Amino acid sequence: MSQEKVNRYKEQKKNRKAIQARKKRNALITRVCASLIALALVAWLGYSVADSYTKKQNSGPVTADITALDDYITSLNTEE
Repeated sequence: MSQEKVNRYKEQKKNRKAIQARKKRNALITRVCASLIALALVAWLGYSVADSYTKKQNSGPVTADITALDDYITSLNTEE
């Protein structure tokens, strides 16, 4: 049992640089992927907000029937 531990330790020591390099590479890949996902979410959110704002601003011309107001003003002018 003790010899197995010694052999395992020697094997780990021999491959330590490769193991550390693999860990660093995996950590870098994880950070890059997480950053890309976060960037995509922020870009999508920004686009959605800008798109909804422009749709709200360009909703078309506003029409109003002001004949009642015109009639009221003419009635005020005729009374004077």
